[in-house]
Amino acid sequence: MLLYSLRRILIMIPIMVMISIVVFALALAMPGDALSGQIDPANSSPEYVEEMRERLGLNDPVHVQYARWAGNILQWDFGRSYNHRMPVTEVIGQRLPNTILLSVLSLIITYILAFFMGRYAGRNPYTIGDYGIQGLNYLMLAIPSFVAAIFAIFLFSFQLGWFPATGSISSGVEPGTMEYYLSKLKHAALPALVLGGLTTASYTQFLRNDIIESAQKDYVRTARAKGTPESRIYNKHILRNSVIPIVTLFGFDIASIIGGAVIIETVFSYPGIGQLLISSIDNRDSSVVLAITLMLSIATLIGNLIADLVYGVVDPRIRVE
Repeated sequence: MLLYSLRRILIMIPIMVMISIVVFALALAMPGDALSGQIDPANSSPEYVEEMRERLGLNDPVHVQYARWAGNILQWDFGRSYNHRMPVTEVIGQRLPNTILLSVLSLIITYILAFFMGRYAGRNPYTIGDYGIQGLNYLMLAIPSFVAAIFAIFLFSFQLGWFPATGSISSGVEPGTMEYYLSKLKHAALPALVLGGLTTASYTQFLRNDIIESAQKDYVRTARAKGTPESRIYNKHILRNSVIPIVTLFGFDIASIIGGAVIIETVFSYPGIGQLLISSIDNRDSSVVLAITLMLSIATLIGNLIADLVYGVVDPRIRVE
């Protein structure tokens, strides 16, 4: 297992290099460049602009610019944000805790809802309850995330007043107090509910179908023939096997949840990584866009690695040598 993990990590290195090349090329294809955020807007003389381009290295060949950018990243230097006027690491560091809180809450909501809804639908297939859950799943799969977010704001914030519609903290709350953390949790609850609810649909459907399929297998028939109680058959034999694929998807969820948060955070004006990415693209803040895009790509790779390792741990039939 240790050698397998080390081999997977080594394989990730050339993949990360290729991803960095693609991300850098995409950033170069963006309209504008780093110069647009650093020149004095009151001075547009050609001599001044050319001097700034030379100072920033924007006249260097592309491969030289990439090598300089990659070398800085290896030293944990992602450059400066031209919009926020501070290092990119500090800009992301201010937003990252909000996105992590949102992601963790949405993952908890996803797994709890998917477990209970999928288990019920799988044990009671083709009943009114099963059809109701399937209908809800298809609705959540079909509805766009921004529409669900707007509807949730209208219903739970404007009509019922249960949750704040925007932001991540109430005004006037002192940091570090219990009121502060409760306010953070309350502001993250509604976007997490939308994000987790949309993801729940596919997991519920997957778990339901797997339970129904497993219920027809030979080892289940054998258990029934021996007189094993039906609840024990479902809880010990069927559900444990059906949950394994769901658990292994946890690794993939890390990246997909963060990616899905881009739209949700924008609609809720929630100050996380997703909203920062969108605003940075609007402002041509290329250093922030590069850093976040690279971070999301690496998160996907790490998620895949975690999924493979978890699969070998939770499934006793899998033994990685």
